[in-house]
Amino acid sequence: MSSAAPPRTAPASAPGEAEKRSAIRRAIGAGSVGNFVEQFDYGLYGYMAPIMAPAFFPESDRTVAVLGTYAIIAIACLVRPLGGTLLGRWGDRLGRRKTLLWSLVAMGTATALVAVLPTYHAVGILAPLLLLALRVVQGVVSGGEYVGAVAFIVEWAEPNRRAYYTSYASNSCFVGTLAGAGVAALTSWALPDEALYSWGWRLPFLLAIPLSLVGLWMRRRIEESPEFVRATEDGTDVVKSPIIEALRTQWRPILVYCGISIMLAILSYTWVTFYPQYLTDTLGLPRWMGLASNAISIAVLIPFLPLAGKLSDRIGRKPMLLMGAVACIVLVPLAFWVGEKATFGAAVVSQLIYLVPEFFLTGIVTVCAAELFSTRTRFSASAYNSSFSVFMGITPFVATLLVSTFGTIYAVWAYLAVGAVLALVVVTFFMTETYRSQLGADKFPRRQAPQHP
Repeated sequence: MSSAAPPRTAPASAPGEAEKRSAIRRAIGAGSVGNFVEQFDYGLYGYMAPIMAPAFFPESDRTVAVLGTYAIIAIACLVRPLGGTLLGRWGDRLGRRKTLLWSLVAMGTATALVAVLPTYHAVGILAPLLLLALRVVQGVVSGGEYVGAVAFIVEWAEPNRRAYYTSYASNSCFVGTLAGAGVAALTSWALPDEALYSWGWRLPFLLAIPLSLVGLWMRRRIEESPEFVRATEDGTDVVKSPIIEALRTQWRPILVYCGISIMLAILSYTWVTFYPQYLTDTLGLPRWMGLASNAISIAVLIPFLPLAGKLSDRIGRKPMLLMGAVACIVLVPLAFWVGEKATFGAAVVSQLIYLVPEFFLTGIVTVCAAELFSTRTRFSASAYNSSFSVFMGITPFVATLLVSTFGTIYAVWAYLAVGAVLALVVVTFFMTETYRSQLGADKFPRRQAPQHP
C-alpha cells in the first residue's frame, strides 16, 4: 500500500514575509509623500514667482519685484542646514515617524498660508516679510524632511534592496516638481491674466491642505522603523546630544558625504533651474520650449531611477559614483554643445544626454546619506550636511554669473568639473563601500590604541 502524499503547504515564513513586504511598501509611500509635498511647493512657487511678484512688492519696478520673489527662495535654502540640525536632533531622540509627522504638518501649513497672505497694497512692507517668514519655515522643515524620509525608508528596507527602495524617495521629488509646475501652468492657462494676477495665483497653494492630509494618513499607518527601535531599545536608549555625538564620531563620513553631494547639487540645480532659463534668455528659445524640454527630460529620468537603484544594489555605490563623476566631466560639455543648436529638438536631446550622470548619481547619493552613518545618529549626521543645501541655493546664481563673466556656458561645466574631480578623489581614496554593510556598523572604524601590558 502506498500512503497518500501529505498536502503541500506554504512555507511558514510566507505570511510574515508578505506582511513585511507590505510594511516596506507603506514605509516607502509614507517617506516619499513628504518629499512630494515639498517639491510640489518648490515647483509651484518657482513657476508662480513672476505672477506673485506684484502682490508682494511695489509695482513700480517689475524686475526688482521678480528678483525679490526669487531672493526669498535663496534665503529659504540658506536656512535648510539649520532645519536639518533641528529635525535631526528630534529624529534621533524622538524617532523618525513622530518627527516626520510634524514636519509634514508644518510644511503643508506654511504652503497653504501663502494663499491667504495680504498684499503689499494692503499692508505695505509687512507683505513680503510675511512671505519670507513662511518660506523660512518651509526651508527649515525641508532641511530635515528629505534626509529623515531617506533614513526612514532605508531603515525599513531589505539590506540588498536599499538603493532600489530609496530611488522612490528621489523620484517623489521629481514627480512633485512636475506636479507643481503642471498645476501652475494649468492655472495660468485656465484663468485670464487679470484674474490670475489678482487672486488666481493663490488657488494652487491651497492644494497643500489635501496633499498634507493624505500624507498624514499614510504616515500614521506605519510604525517606527525597526532599525531605530532595535538600535535604541525601543527608544529608551537614545543619544542625549545626537548632533554633538555625530560631529564627534561621524565627522569622517560627514566630510565624505559633503564631497560627493556637492557634485550632485551643482549637476541637478544647473539642470532644473539654470538651464531652462539659459535656453530662453541666451539661446533665444521661446519660454515654453525651455520649460517643456526640461519637463520632458525629468519625466524620462523618473522610470530610470529604480533601475539605477537595482544596478547599484548589485555592483555597489562606489562604481556608480565614479561613473557619474566621469560622466559629469565627459558628457555635460557634449550636452551643452548640442543645446547650442538652439532648437526644441536640440534642447530635448541635450538634456537627455545630461541625464546620464543624473542616472548614476541621484539615487545613489541619496542612499549614501543613510548608509554612511550609524543608526543612533543617522538623522543628525545626514541632516548636518550643509554642502548640498548651500550649493543647491547658489548654483543658479553662480552659473548665471559665470556665463555673464566669461560669455560661455562651458564656464558652468568647469564649475561642475571641479565638484566632479573632488568627488572622484573622495570616493577613490576616502569612501568605504556601503552597499552590503550593516546599517548600524561604523563604516570608518577608528584605529585602536596599542595595548601595553
